[in-house]
Amino acid sequence: MRSATVVTTSEDQTVALGRHIGGLCTAGDVVLLSGELGAGKTCLIQGIATGLAVSEYTFSPSFVLVREYHGRLMLYHMDFYRMETPAEVLDLGIEEYLDGDGVCAIEWAERAADHLPREHLHIGLQYVPGAENSRRILLTARGSRYEDMLQQLTTATRSFAQWN
Repeated sequence: MRSATVVTTSEDQTVALGRHIGGLCTAGDVVLLSGELGAGKTCLIQGIATGLAVSEYTFSPSFVLVREYHGRLMLYHMDFYRMETPAEVLDLGIEEYLDGDGVCAIEWAERAADHLPREHLHIGLQYVPGAENSRRILLTARGSRYEDMLQQLTTATRSFAQWN
């Protein structure tokens, strides 16, 4: 497991970080996101969509639970915010998405942690006190595929991101 933290100071930087993540994604990748309401999860996924060459605008799937987007790879954008039990998540049939050839980006993933792959990229977003547009973003790579991805990401974004 490898972790790195970055602070973005604007929505544009958060989207740019996501764009780099999307550019590094390959078929079968799983990106789990957590953070308070409004912390930037959907914003980051909009960047991931851009990095996957998705031309559609990416909306939060809070009310439909899963949105599918066509790009270089399929993007399956899921939101478990409204899920009250892990069993509800299983009822969505997420195994088909997780075992598919697209990229799964899951908001509020902690609500079904026991049912998600052990190997993934976890992204936690937090507000930075006193800095309205800034976000502290902790990326944790679980598995060699995601450790390589995180290494590439930190190298590729050094021009605008200060990594710890």
